[in-house]
Amino acid sequence: MPQPSWNVNEIFYSIQGEGRHTGMPAVFVRLAGCTMNCPFCDTKYAARDGKLMTGPEILKALSAWPAKAVIITGGEPAEQDLPALIAVLKDAGYQVHLETNGVRDTDVSRADFVCVSPKKYVSADMLKKADVIKIVVGQDTDLEDLQKYYAYENAKTQIYLQPESNKQENIDLCVKLLKNHPSARLSLQMHKLANIR
Repeated sequence: MPQPSWNVNEIFYSIQGEGRHTGMPAVFVRLAGCTMNCPFCDTKYAARDGKLMTGPEILKALSAWPAKAVIITGGEPAEQDLPALIAVLKDAGYQVHLETNGVRDTDVSRADFVCVSPKKYVSADMLKKADVIKIVVGQDTDLEDLQKYYAYENAKTQIYLQPESNKQENIDLCVKLLKNHPSARLSLQMHKLANIR
């Protein structure tokens, strides 16, 4: 019986540069493939390029580094068998964080942390499973549409506003929005500001 495999764009060791866990050392498993094609995407290369890796091959790659936190990102991870990958990592003792656009409702019950970053459309069920809803804010953002995500805030789920491309005009817009909705938080892409991969 063949082992399950995932199309992996890259695996690398760095620090989390965004959101609640900014500054946390982690190994990133970037899965290949994404059908969303957002114009502001900063990882367009991950939509195309990847190589198939089995669970043992992924675990062997992870073993090169001391961190026990793994961030599954993309591309869009939910376009592959995400529950099975989460299970492989959890069974090996890793803390699993997930970054997804939330388009596809999928089982993320074993993940330790789920960040949903809605784009053109998103599954309401995935928003309910999120620990963080991270909204990329730019000059073209529909600010009235953005308000609907506030309904998903609760004791578990927090809203983060992330200025598109760290542009000052987008930072200013996020700050203005946050002042009107103080339970939300600002998420700068610290890794880009600090020139960290």
